[in-house]
Amino acid sequence: MSSTTKKIGEIQGLRALAAILVLVFHAKFLSGGYVGVDIFYVISGFLITGLLLNELKGTGSISLKAFYIRRSKRLLPASFLVLFITAIFAWLVLPPISRGSIGRDLIASTLYISNYLFAFWQNDYQNLNATPSPFIHYWSLAVEEQFYLFWPLLIIAIAKFKAKQKFLIGFLLFGAVSFALGIWLTEVASIWAFYSLPTRAWELVLGALLALLPRTSSSGFWRSDRIQKPASLIGIILIGISVFRFDEATPFPGTAALLPVVGTTLLLFTIGSWPSLLRLLATNQFSLWLGEISYPLYLWHWPILVLPIALLDRELTIWERVFALALTILLADLTHRFIEVPIQLKNFSARKVVQGIIVSMAISALMGAALVVTTTSAILVDGKRVTLESIEMRPSSYEDGCHLNYRESLSPECAFGDLTSSTKVILYGDSHAAQWFPALEKLANDKKFQLITLTKSACPSIEVVRESVGAFQMSNCASWRSSAIERIATEEPDFIILSSFEHFNPIGDPRAVDRWWQAGSFRTYKTLKNLAPRIVYILDTPLPEQNIPECLSSMSEDKCLANPDKGLNQVANFDLIDPRPWLCDELCTGVVRGNVAYRDASHISVATSIELSGRLWDALRKLGFEI
Repeated sequence: MSSTTKKIGEIQGLRALAAILVLVFHAKFLSGGYVGVDIFYVISGFLITGLLLNELKGTGSISLKAFYIRRSKRLLPASFLVLFITAIFAWLVLPPISRGSIGRDLIASTLYISNYLFAFWQNDYQNLNATPSPFIHYWSLAVEEQFYLFWPLLIIAIAKFKAKQKFLIGFLLFGAVSFALGIWLTEVASIWAFYSLPTRAWELVLGALLALLPRTSSSGFWRSDRIQKPASLIGIILIGISVFRFDEATPFPGTAALLPVVGTTLLLFTIGSWPSLLRLLATNQFSLWLGEISYPLYLWHWPILVLPIALLDRELTIWERVFALALTILLADLTHRFIEVPIQLKNFSARKVVQGIIVSMAISALMGAALVVTTTSAILVDGKRVTLESIEMRPSSYEDGCHLNYRESLSPECAFGDLTSSTKVILYGDSHAAQWFPALEKLANDKKFQLITLTKSACPSIEVVRESVGAFQMSNCASWRSSAIERIATEEPDFIILSSFEHFNPIGDPRAVDRWWQAGSFRTYKTLKNLAPRIVYILDTPLPEQNIPECLSSMSEDKCLANPDKGLNQVANFDLIDPRPWLCDELCTGVVRGNVAYRDASHISVATSIELSGRLWDALRKLGFEI
């Protein structure tokens, strides 16, 4: 086997690894598998930059037309095929009320701008309370396509300079700015850092820097065994740490992305010097085949995993997920054989390629428009039309950054109501505490007291360890609680109001879970009892059996129920408020006093929260609340 063939084989092995990591992550088998995307980025930056620099060296110029045609033939046919088929199945299986957002996502994916759309809408792979978008994985393809659009232009611009190491200097400067931006945004706006090209570009640039190496250094020294062998082992270790130690609570990309990115760079740098076992794993026929079909593997896996969830209205079992992955591999192979290879072998003119792109985009956009047009934009509730936007609206504390998401841990200083009032109330807890923010904000404005919020998704105010929520591993709750307690002590509030999502049992024993919650609530009470005169705990709201807005879009309200029996009845020494009678008569239906009761499969709607503010005020007054 020639040296070049071996190198291609090892790169295909890396592609196979990247694809498998992403697949097993989304199938919920491996918490850090999402770094497979970062591995893809480094490989792409390395290969594309190498091709562009070779063309520049050989011809003295870069043909942008030829480059974009090659990229289009390589990436777009399979991409549009998956978009078309996924759109059809999405229309068939998703609730009518979801079609508008799915159509929007389809159009954005067609235009390769979905990464910014998902960042704007704060979408995530593990949005637990709504039907996941079957197109959300196109965010990473959008980042890559956007990179391909400007990278050749940047190389052409740098080539005009006279400096000997112009590409090295230019790439380093560009990569450093991107890396610094990624670190900063990961702290202040983690969703934007995750999805944006400017914060991800450095990963591709690191691969690009590797493509420069033979031009900027002595290849003999860098190819010596004393450099290559340790470097390859370090690369394996770095990727291994990120795969097995990272989870979705890891601030990412930030500095954490250095591990998989540098690890991949080292493995690319040491191709030909890998340990024998690694080379065998990477270059056997099965790995080479997976590497060859890695792109359609990535395209197919997500819709195959999420559309059955919408159809079955439940999570997939382990064996169903295994079957979904097997089906993904089958469809990826068929796509490669009958779509990718024939189109790559055809010598289409540039005009034909452009026409094909325009027609495909038009079809995809029309399918997206059809989904939007056929969506149920409103629900009839007690004879009145309630729009989807008003139902799914989250409390304003989400939008202004006062409520923290899974990854964030530093609560900003947020206060509402009458800021001149000497009466202070602190709302403390997770998103099930935040669902009472609209009610408390209304009361703070009407009754003239100051409301301070300390809320974070999936971190209960009760001191229990919630290790995960879906695929999110919650590793930063303790530090957030600690900073929240410090803030409470500083504010010296008159009232602390707590609430928590109570419908999870991480210890597995239903008989012991009440004792587990009781122990946690005693710890919390002990921590808070000297920090405020009165401490109130709002028991959790009934948990719906399905996503209520989606259910109401296709069924009557008596079919869209919540379960009143789950949750806690006693919590340490706190004064208790039980909201369940406010939401339930004989049944806990999806409609309460003319309002859709829940905005998703877990949280009461903003309208319901505000509607219940009067009852909440009466309950607080009975517990001694005074202005």
